[in-house]
Amino acid sequence: QVQLVESGGGLEQAGGSLRLSCAASGRTFYNYAMGWFRQAPGKEREFVAGITYLGGNTYYADSVKGRFTISRDNARNTVYLQMNSLKPEDTAVYYCASRLGFPTRTQYEYNYWGQGTQVTVSS
Repeated sequence: QVQLVESGGGLEQAGGSLRLSCAASGRTFYNYAMGWFRQAPGKEREFVAGITYLGGNTYYADSVKGRFTISRDNARNTVYLQMNSLKPEDTAVYYCASRLGFPTRTQYEYNYWGQGTQVTVSS
């Protein structure tokens, strides 16, 4: 019903910046909250950031607070993750996800997922 495609990942040096995009297609609604998750090798997928359907409220993991910014453009059905001051520990596959309701921190509560985009931060 809803398909999500991430883009913008790549290789960056520590201290640099990347902007991830997640484009939604299919049946979409402004009511859908969006979240970004990431999964590093050997680790569980973890919550990174979330945003309410109107974009008025944002939520971040402590590890990225002050460095990452989530935003959305509902006219384009796109959510962004601006990543600044990157650290090697930010290296992971980043996934965008969508759910109807509040942007929770639990991955199992999201209904739709993208395929992920690789972010690699070198020191």
